[in-house]
Amino acid sequence: MISVGIFNGYYPYTLEETIAKVKKDGFNCIQLDLSFKDFDLNDPHTLPQTLTVEKARTIRNAFRDANIEIVAISGYTNLISPDPEKKRKNIEYVKTLLKFAREFGTPYVISETGTYEPSSDWVFHEKNATEEAFQEIKEVIQELADFAYAHDAVFLVENYVNNVVGSVDQLLRLFREVDHPGVGLLMDPTNYFNGHNIKDVDGELYRIFNALQDKIKIAHAKDIKRAENAQEKHAAIDAVESHTFRGAGDVELPAAGLGVLNYELYLKLLSKKHPNIPIIIEHLDEEDIPRAKRFVDDTLKKIGA
Repeated sequence: MISVGIFNGYYPYTLEETIAKVKKDGFNCIQLDLSFKDFDLNDPHTLPQTLTVEKARTIRNAFRDANIEIVAISGYTNLISPDPEKKRKNIEYVKTLLKFAREFGTPYVISETGTYEPSSDWVFHEKNATEEAFQEIKEVIQELADFAYAHDAVFLVENYVNNVVGSVDQLLRLFREVDHPGVGLLMDPTNYFNGHNIKDVDGELYRIFNALQDKIKIAHAKDIKRAENAQEKHAAIDAVESHTFRGAGDVELPAAGLGVLNYELYLKLLSKKHPNIPIIIEHLDEEDIPRAKRFVDDTLKKIGA
């Protein structure tokens, strides 16, 4: 069976309060955000100094006592920031999470690749599509894969259409040229869509899974719909930017069940090779969590996964 989880960062509370909310909403797994109000771990650039083995084990054991599995850790940052010092700090942040990942009870740390756009981590920049950009991100991913492997961890790439690595072809090339056990794929089909391929949702889903299903380790659940305008969109919730983000450009990214993604097909393709994978719901506010979970659960029941 596919298990349905959530980013704990959608619950802006203390560790104990967050666990109570996660259990009340019926989840048995999470993707870990270090955003608890009673910990000092929410600043990526100070995390190398503030994260300790004791803190990691405290968080891990609290979720273990509640019978909630930590399946992956959020490490979202811009890995190719045009500011060299920011880029260095961002890479150090991900390495810190990889170093401590097993103390949290999971090998997986996830980030998107980033953009050269200085004003946003989510907006396309023309340099993103260049060979120079690919070579730069390849070097970073190789470095993270090597570091992850040395610490018994795995770095998961989450592609996004506006970032340096966004398409099926770009991912295939990346995994071909960084062929390493320290790197894998976070599967989120919504991240592949733009104003052109949203016209053929089912065809794109087949292309994604035919090409990449062997690399998948964890999955996400949100949705897609045509945007009314190309502006970057954020929800007014108490969460980090990666959780408030709702899309930029031609495609908006709402919660699961509020768009045009063919969820029956998505989950059938996912479960065919990964029948026990965790899927993590996202892009929602706290009030919408029960509806989104019901939608994903009902679809899984309908397809027998």
